Amino acid sequence: MSHFSFDNPHLTLAPSLLAADFACLDSQLKTLSENNMKWLHVDVMDGHFVPNLSFGPPVISHLKDKGFFLDVHLMVEGRALDIPAYHKAGADAITIHLEACQNPMHYLQEIRDLGLRAGISLKPETPFDAVLPFLAHIDLLLIMTVSPGFGGQEFRETCLDKIEEAARMQKDEKNKFLISVDGGITPQTASLCKRAGAQVFVAGTSIFKGQIAQNLQTFEEVLHG
Repeated sequence: MSHFSFDNPHLTLAPSLLAADFACLDSQLKTLSENNMKWLHVDVMDGHFVPNLSFGPPVISHLKDKGFFLDVHLMVEGRALDIPAYHKAGADAITIHLEACQNPMHYLQEIRDLGLRAGISLKPETPFDAVLPFLAHIDLLLIMTVSPGFGGQEFRETCLDKIEEAARMQKDEKNKFLISVDGGITPQTASLCKRAGAQVFVAGTSIFKGQIAQNLQTFEEVLHG
């Protein structure tokens, strides 16, 4: 388990591993660590729920001793929703997609029974009302601001309404979840999401393209300046 405090996260930047350069991954992870990054977002894709393939448990196992809070985002369905495998690999939090399973509560309970933080994610097209039955049972609500499965897409401003709805629901004492946003997150769109009520900002290309340390500083100024 990382040293990240989920219960006192402030506003948190979560670099997305999908955009990293795997030819120099350890060097890039070191740069993240040296710049006080505590949270790492790991996208898992199965080629079915989303068209692309990405990481599995072996990559997560490589990351588990690096000191990050490993936020594993399962963009998968069917047998690929193997929660124990990701727990064994070292995940700290596991987020499932509402649209990927017939019984989300079963998976959320399985995640929590293993001692992990449980999250649920919504595609941009999924109405916010669909997640209402689960809000009291999650630690993280991941609002996709692009269609899942591809990096480098443009941020959809229509998703800001969904973030605002989630922020209103947080005021209910039964709901203890954090609001995370993922997709097209740049310093400029992070500012919009922050204003709407987001607390965790998943960013890939805008962190890993170019000078990582400088990019992180720009985000820092937006989120905490």
